[in-house]
Amino acid sequence: MLYWFFVKTLGPIARHHLGPSVSGLNNIPRKGGAIIAANHLAVIDDALIPITCPRMVHFMGKAEYFEGKGIKGKFKKWWFTSVGVFPVDRSGGSKSLGALEHAREIIEDGHLFGIHIEGTRSPDGRLYKGHTGAARLAFETGCPIVPTAIIGTRELQKPGTVIPHKGRTQVIYGKPIPVERKADVTHEELRELTDRITREIQAMSGQEYVDEYAQKVKAQLKAEAEAAAEGEAKQA
Repeated sequence: MLYWFFVKTLGPIARHHLGPSVSGLNNIPRKGGAIIAANHLAVIDDALIPITCPRMVHFMGKAEYFEGKGIKGKFKKWWFTSVGVFPVDRSGGSKSLGALEHAREIIEDGHLFGIHIEGTRSPDGRLYKGHTGAARLAFETGCPIVPTAIIGTRELQKPGTVIPHKGRTQVIYGKPIPVERKADVTHEELRELTDRITREIQAMSGQEYVDEYAQKVKAQLKAEAEAAAEGEAKQA
């Protein structure tokens, strides 16, 4: 596993460029499985947590990162695998269950699992409705959830930007939410715990909350942009 090699060698460069301040490190369990549940503003969010967390954090990554062809595709697959990322099919339903099962094994083996509860990056910087995957994993394993707020990354890396600007960011690890292991969990219980995580993140990040899934909003924005482009094409 090359995770710590990259953290130790590239971490200082990332810290110099992103200028992260971190608080609440004492809230991260020193041992045992736990879930780091964070908001999601930019691609560099997945660099901030590894360079600020004293323990290795495993993440999910969209399946497309592992399916590329040629040398570039093989390199991306090697890179993400080396730093503890494993693929997930984000279309949902049964296609996502395999990734959640792998995440459960990681937690039960005593490791940290990181997840962005919104499921995708915020389209406008606001905090969107959380998915229940983190809550389900917590009930299945009886592990604590550490609500985590990431601040300032969107300002350094606007959507469509590859290389982030230099600036200041912040990571706040909140107080762990204890969860008792439970076999039969209702949707209401999953929703209640997920909303609690979201409220904790919002309180730390100061973001405006939107009671809607970010994926749905992104799809609507994309459809509107395509419709507008089609209209302009017809008028030309």
